[in-house]
Amino acid sequence: MRHDSATTLLYRPVNQQELDLIAASNWLAFPPRLPEQPIFYPVLNHEYAAQVARDWNVPYYGVGYVLRFAVDADYAAQFPVQNVGDQHHEELWVPAEELVEFNHHIVGQIEVVAVFQ
Repeated sequence: MRHDSATTLLYRPVNQQELDLIAASNWLAFPPRLPEQPIFYPVLNHEYAAQVARDWNVPYYGVGYVLRFAVDADYAAQFPVQNVGDQHHEELWVPAEELVEFNHHIVGQIEVVAVFQ
């Protein structure tokens, strides 16, 4: 994980519906997971987030966004890095029931850094 002394920089590929919910939070929080989504998985690099947004979200939803945000590094360290494929396919697995607490540890606002259509 890349981080400075205080924060860890993470990314999240999202569709329009999730982006709208994040915008409604004033760009401060991710929405609750759906019952069939037991894990919230922010990713550790822009390349992987862009791949998911472009290759999965665009064909399925018509648009994909890459979000970037910072999380308190000490808090994020409790979630082990999970590799789910290629070397750069690294994620944190945050249990859905911990997402509210995770949101409290976001530093600053969530920002859109790429759009794919």
